[in-house]
Parts: sequence; structure tokens; C-alpha cells
Amino acid sequence: MKIKNLIKRYGKQTVIEDVSISIPKGQVTSFIGPNGAGKSTVLGMVTRLVERDSGEVILDGVVLESYKSNELAKKLAILKQSNHHYLKLTIRELVSFGRFPHSAGRLTAEDQKHIDEAIRYMELTDLEDKYLDELSGGQRQRAYIAMVIAQDTEYVLLDEPLNNLDMHHSVKMMQVIRRLAHELGKTVIIVMHDINFASCYSDYIVAFKKGHVAAAGKTEEIIQKHVLEEIYEMEFDIHQLKGQNICVYY
Repeated sequence: MKIKNLIKRYGKQTVIEDVSISIPKGQVTSFIGPNGAGKSTVLGMVTRLVERDSGEVILDGVVLESYKSNELAKKLAILKQSNHHYLKLTIRELVSFGRFPHSAGRLTAEDQKHIDEAIRYMELTDLEDKYLDELSGGQRQRAYIAMVIAQDTEYVLLDEPLNNLDMHHSVKMMQVIRRLAHELGKTVIIVMHDINFASCYSDYIVAFKKGHVAAAGKTEEIIQKHVLEEIYEMEFDIHQLKGQNICVYY
């Protein structure tokens, strides 16, 4: 995926200015940066959920506008921050929505196979008949990730997937996200606030500041004291950051 010269304005204010990024395939790329830096806006433009004023996104050599909506939904899945867990849906019903681009609501045996695999992959088999409003925050988040897995796209975009999760469930979620890339070959892009998790589970990091790309590169290149202090305008104890015991990959 190549993102070239993206610009987004709201009225007279330019919130994204000349953003260009190349996203490596089959890896976990994290978008980090202060609040209001433009991370989620760029993610939205990449998925056509947010209209851009100029620039282009190229997906597998094809400009994004050339894809019909249904074709794009077979290539790219996005999970936004706000999900409606109060809907009276079971986990299985929710996960089946991921097959809509393929089946248009008429589930086939192939669709059921993908649904079963996604539920099993997220370790939700024993809970698949439970309703979303009966689940914990961590279980709900896993159910939504299962829906994305069932959609069976090459590109998976996640906007703050750790929102409202405690440390235990955050670690579990990041382990799953890493497996999506390293076991299933997905190209994963995540908007992240927690630099610790970004440093532990990302292969590549894009750091935003005030609507610009401030830095981009392999994780070890970005998780450096001088880089982070420039982006966040605060002091970092990089040894403490790297020493926190949350990097668990099994």
C-alpha cells in the first residue's frame, strides 16, 4: 500500500498535510503520535470513510477510487473505535457480517467455514451463542476481531483496538494482532496511543505530529529517545519504556 501526498481540510484548517507513506506487506504497522496528530483521519482516508481533498492511495498497484465498494471490502477491512455492542446479536451473528462482501447475506457452506475458523481462531467457540451485551469488554473486542478475520481481507485496519481493555486483555489482543500478520499473512495497520505496546508488537511505526509524518521506519528506529521526545515534546526514559514486561509473543 502506498499513500501519496494526502491532504485533508476542514474549512480553512488543514488537518492532514502532504502525508506520504509506504506500508510494508505482511507486517504490523502502528500509527502513533499525540492526540489530534491525524492518525485516525489518515486511516479513514485510506478506507474511503473520510473524503480527502487531494492525494491518492494505491492498493496493490491500483488507485483506491478504481475499486467498487464490494471489491474493496474483499481487500480491506476496518474496525473503528465505536462499535454498537448494545445490538441484540450473538457472537456468531456478528462474525457472520464479515462474510457480507462475499455472500450478500446468503451464507454458503464456504462462508460458514470462514465463520467457524474465525470464531475458533479468537477462542470464542464456547461463547458463540452469547449476546454482545452479555460479554466483557475483552470478549467483545475479540468478537469484532473475529468478524474482521471472517471477512478474509489481505489488509486489516484497526482504530484504537485496545480502547477500554485492561493490561491483560491488551496483551492478549496485541498477540492476536501480531499473529494476524505473522501467521495469516495479513497487512495490519493500527492506530495506537500506547507507545509501550507499539514498541513491543509493531514491525514498523509511522509517527504523526500536527498532521504531518514526523518519522517512519522500523520499530527500533522510531523507539529512540530523541525521536519520541521530538514527536511528543516531553522527556522519555527509554530504558524504562523498553524494560516494561509486556513483550510476550507466545
